[in-house]
Amino acid sequence: RRLWVLGLLFALGACAQAEPSNQRFVVYFQLWSAGLDDSAQQVVATAAGWANGHQSVPVEVTGFADPEGSPQANIDLSHTRAQVVADALAAHGVAAQRISVHARGSVGFAMDSQESRRVTIQLGAP
Repeated sequence: RRLWVLGLLFALGACAQAEPSNQRFVVYFQLWSAGLDDSAQQVVATAAGWANGHQSVPVEVTGFADPEGSPQANIDLSHTRAQVVADALAAHGVAAQRISVHARGSVGFAMDSQESRRVTIQLGAP
């Protein structure tokens, strides 16, 4: 009888889905902008909610820019975008010491230059 109960508990445990230990969110920007529009603010709020529910998970914020403009301007813009997102995360309660900010500068895109005008929020290991 104990073996049957143990088998049932094992089967139920196998059916339960474990919550992922990491999440990735993407915030998109308009051309030459570092401002958060309504949809970007919603993404940041969602990411912050997840981060606040997983206090031990590091938060990595990485900014990108499209290939237009000088390399230095794109580095500066990608850093500004990343910092704006990091500041917004902190405003939503994510501890600033958990957030690391990186700037990648310009990157190519496959279909639309907005793919490059982004900030990724990586929560936990990629």
